[in-house]
Amino acid sequence: MSDPIKHECGIVLIRLLKPLSYYQEKYGTSLYGINLLHLLMQKQRNRGQDGAGIATVKIGVEPGQPYINRKRSNTAQPLKDIFDQVYAPFDTLKKEELKDTEFLKKRVPFMGELLLGHLRYGTHGNNDIETVHPFLRENNWINRNLVLAGNFNLTNVDELFEELIDLGQFPRRKSDTVTVLEKIGHFLDDEVERLYTWYKPDGYSKMEISALINEKLDIQRLLRRSSRKFDGGYVMAGLIGHGDAFVMRDPAGIRPAYYYHDDEVVVCCSERPPIQTGLDVNFKLVKELEPGHALIIKQDGQVSELPFIDPQPRAACSFERIYFSRGTDREIYLERKKLGEQLTQRVLEAVDYDLEHAVFSFVPNTAETAFLGLIQGIEQHLNEIKKEKILKLGKDLKPKKLEKILAMTPRVEKLVVKDEKLRTFITDDNSRHELVSHVYDVTYGIVQDGVDTLVLLDDSIVRGTTLRESLIRIVSRLRPKKIVFVSSAPQIRFPDCYGIDMSKMKDFVAFQALVKLLKETKQSHLLDEAYARCKQQEDLPVSQITNQVAPLYDLFPYEKITKKIAEIVTPKGIDPKVELIYQTIEGLHAACPNHLGDWYFSGNYPTPGGNRVVNRAFINFMENKNVRAY
Repeated sequence: MSDPIKHECGIVLIRLLKPLSYYQEKYGTSLYGINLLHLLMQKQRNRGQDGAGIATVKIGVEPGQPYINRKRSNTAQPLKDIFDQVYAPFDTLKKEELKDTEFLKKRVPFMGELLLGHLRYGTHGNNDIETVHPFLRENNWINRNLVLAGNFNLTNVDELFEELIDLGQFPRRKSDTVTVLEKIGHFLDDEVERLYTWYKPDGYSKMEISALINEKLDIQRLLRRSSRKFDGGYVMAGLIGHGDAFVMRDPAGIRPAYYYHDDEVVVCCSERPPIQTGLDVNFKLVKELEPGHALIIKQDGQVSELPFIDPQPRAACSFERIYFSRGTDREIYLERKKLGEQLTQRVLEAVDYDLEHAVFSFVPNTAETAFLGLIQGIEQHLNEIKKEKILKLGKDLKPKKLEKILAMTPRVEKLVVKDEKLRTFITDDNSRHELVSHVYDVTYGIVQDGVDTLVLLDDSIVRGTTLRESLIRIVSRLRPKKIVFVSSAPQIRFPDCYGIDMSKMKDFVAFQALVKLLKETKQSHLLDEAYARCKQQEDLPVSQITNQVAPLYDLFPYEKITKKIAEIVTPKGIDPKVELIYQTIEGLHAACPNHLGDWYFSGNYPTPGGNRVVNRAFINFMENKNVRAY
């Protein structure tokens, strides 16, 4: 994605099912859990570099001993900062102490059986340390302590916040993370109190009741009660002080979660490849956590996957497949190749089938897999041409003629490279834009002046800013006859409200194109009418709100909006003609059939809160407010 956007977060939950001494004996280190946590977080660093945090719970310690440890960082290298501090105490220990797991569990922080890690992208707001996960809710009752981290965003934080106030609470911060922490914490307190009241008349001592609560605490019931009104996409992982743990996934499966467990360990991550790498297991053994289900790990090591909320139609995020997740997952790799391959025919049409004078490249590096699919499609087209030419020669087939036919291959070159980011602190706009235009550089001398068509593939085009201010300017210096930019994702038309930094309508180049087309066709009044409808719906129950922006897009064919986007992103004074090709929504669904969450492209939001958000985003645009819509 040449337009940088912040997105997602990454989580890791680990439960060691054997005594710590087992890992020392089998793997030769008492730090097996910490090392595994470090590796799995490192393998998901693509999901967040603004902050990182870890927490551990030591199960079965004596009263008076610390049993929850937490460390967070928002430094320039948060992951390194955290684990430098975690590993530091071990450097001062003797060899025999490093092998003594009982000693380590008592004396050294983070030597616990339950481990939780989080990598954060700060999509909105400040990036101060208080916004970094995991969050901790403390209590003197061991089973009322709650540690929470997640990859989520809720659209109805205001409503949930008011509910907490109605319950008599006084939340210290109005954010979805704190609100969720207190919401789950409230019902955790309630479940503990319910069990205490249940067992008290039977004559048990308070210590005995506490142990019974630890055993009988119903995590499925707890999550069902606390999440009833959540509206959004989420994967939330929690540790409870006495040793229970859970990972819960939203009922539409918007955010991703995968897990693996055997008799030694339970591991849950935001992506599948880290688990495969960290534990050296086949991808078939790594399960996807089902939407509306929770992975529940009890204090005694029992593992179950149970439903906690009514399921919704599956709407797993398609952007995960296009761009966000690491492409080392087998299915994602094949899906991205398919996204590129499906664009073959339209690319051939754009270059007038003149492959001799077409040069193919990609930008940025994350687009490489889709590019491989496109080139594979071009090669299949050439193979048909070769086959036809060879058959046509018949008895006249000679070695030189055959060599000439077989030499027909796509012209694939590495034309665009990204330089180190230039500092753009110069105040005047002209100088700053000049520096931005040089973020990328090109390979000169490959493209024939005024003869070749240059085809560049990108994962997706969100704002078009990088195209306009950098890429088109720099590649035009190669003097091609024509520049064709290809997006393996469809046009991004609508804001996200489930964890990705795309919440303002004015930023989307597709929306800018829509507004221009409405003005040029003298239909600007339709913007005012849509604004009025959005305002009328503001006070309706969220279930009755409908997307009032989508009908505006229906007024124009897909290709007409594409052409207008091409005009917007083409800088003045550029000689080569610029053409854009976008993936279609139908093509996206064909390539990623199990991830049909396409609200960015279609406006079909999987939760009622999505329609409220898109209408608010449009209201903000019409009222010239540069704020998020939720």
